[in-house]
Amino acid sequence: MTHLYQRLPLRHKQLLIAVSVVTGFLFLLPSDNAKASKSTDSASTLEVAKRYTVDVPTTNIAPTAGSSLAPMSRLPEAPSHVTPQAIPHRSTEVLANSTTKVEPSGTALKQMDSLHWKKVKVKSGDNLALIFNRAGFSAKTLHKITSLGKATSALRKIMPGQVIHFGANSEQELVKLKYQQDIINTLEITKVDDKFTVEKVTKDLETRERIASATINSNFWNAAVDAGLEASVIMNLANIFGWDIDFGLDIRQGDHFSLVYETKYLDGVEVKTGKILAAEFINQGRSYQAIRHTDGEYYSATGRSMRKAFLRAPVNFKYISSNFNPRRLHPVTGRVKAHNGIDYAAKTGTPVVAAGSGTVIASAYNKYNGNYVFIKHGEKYVTKYLHLSKKFVRKGAKVKQGQRIGNVGATGRVTGAHLHYEFLVNGSHRNPRTVKLPKSQSIDRDEKSAFLAIASNRMEQLSANQRVMLATNNE
Repeated sequence: MTHLYQRLPLRHKQLLIAVSVVTGFLFLLPSDNAKASKSTDSASTLEVAKRYTVDVPTTNIAPTAGSSLAPMSRLPEAPSHVTPQAIPHRSTEVLANSTTKVEPSGTALKQMDSLHWKKVKVKSGDNLALIFNRAGFSAKTLHKITSLGKATSALRKIMPGQVIHFGANSEQELVKLKYQQDIINTLEITKVDDKFTVEKVTKDLETRERIASATINSNFWNAAVDAGLEASVIMNLANIFGWDIDFGLDIRQGDHFSLVYETKYLDGVEVKTGKILAAEFINQGRSYQAIRHTDGEYYSATGRSMRKAFLRAPVNFKYISSNFNPRRLHPVTGRVKAHNGIDYAAKTGTPVVAAGSGTVIASAYNKYNGNYVFIKHGEKYVTKYLHLSKKFVRKGAKVKQGQRIGNVGATGRVTGAHLHYEFLVNGSHRNPRTVKLPKSQSIDRDEKSAFLAIASNRMEQLSANQRVMLATNNE
C-alpha cells in the first residue's frame, strides 16, 4: 500500500488525506436512539434487533368454482403468539384433512381391484401344501387359513381338475382366495387386518319347467335321449315306474311317455336338471301316472303311492337267461327240475339290491346255491338271491328296499354269471314277474284334496302337450 501511495500524484494524495480526516472525526461524535413511527406519537417506537408480534387481520375468502379448498372461515383463529409465517402451513394441513373422506368399503374394493390374481389347477396327488407352495404362499399363510375350522373344510375336499384363485397385493401377500365348490357355491377367504375371514357365497338358481314326450320305436333309452332327456332324468323316470313296469322285459314298440321336469338356470344359462314333477307312461296300452307330492314321494293321479312293497327286479340285468318254469330241464344235470325263480344274466360284480325291506334270515354258501341271501318281509313274503360273488349282509341284519346286499356272480352249480331270484308267498314259489304285489298306501286323507287338484292340472298339462305334438306331427 505504501508503494502505491508514493506513486499517486500530489493532488490525489492531498484529497485522500482530507477524506480520512473527515471520516475519523465522524466516528468520534455520539449517536442517538433509533426511532420509527407511522404517526407523530413519540411512544410508538421500535427498537433495533428486537422481535415484535403483529396483529394480522383475517379475511373470508370464498372458494372459486372447482376449487378443492374449504372456505377459510372454517379455520380456527390464530392465537396472538403465532407468527405470520406459521399461518400458511397450518391452513394447508387443515384444508387437506377437511377434504379427505375415508370410505372403508370403497378402499376395500379399490384394494381388491388392484390385486394380482393367480389361477392354480389341482393336479392328481395334490394337497393344500403343494397348491399353496405352487401359488407362491407360505405354510404359515396356509396354517392361518386351515385354523379357521369347519368353515374351510371344503378346501380339504378338492378334486383334480378344480381351480383355486389366489389374489395377492403388491407385497405378494395373500389377500383373497376363491374356490368354486360347485356351480352355485363359492368359498371366499379374505384377509382383513392381518386376519382371514371366510364367507360362502351362494348364487340363486332360476327354476323353469320343461315338458318332454316320446314314442318308443326301438328301446326306451334311445327314445328318451332323442327327446332331449339327460341320463339322470331317464333313470329317475324308470325308477318312478319301476314298481309297475319291468323296463327290461315289458317295453314294447309304440309305448309312449310324457313328463314335466325342472331345469335350473344360472344367469340365464341352463346348468342342470331338477326333479320330475309329473309323468305318464303308456305301456302295452295301459296308462301309469305319477305326480310328485310335497313329501318328495310320487303318487298316482288318484293319490295311491307309486312305491310298492317290492321291486319287480332286484338287479340291473342284460336279459333273462331262464324264466320261472316248474318243469324246466336243468342245464347242468339234464333232468327235469322245477325252476322256481328267474335268472337275470348280468356281469359279475353287478350290484344286487333287496327287493323290499325286511330281515336277513340266511346269508351263507353251499355247493348248489353258491353265495346266497334270504330275506323275510313280514310274515307273508320271502325273497331269495343265489349265486352271488360277494355278500354284504349277515344273518339277522335289517335291510331296506333298494339296499345293496351283494354282487352278481357265478358261484355254486351254474354255467355263467347271473342272479337267481325267487319270490315266495306263504311258503309257495310265485313268478316274480307276474305275482301280484302288495297294494301301496294312499296319500294322507288331510292332504288328498289338495293333491288331487294339483294332479288334475299336471295331467291336463301333459295332455295338452301331447295334443300339440300330434298336431305338429300331422302337418
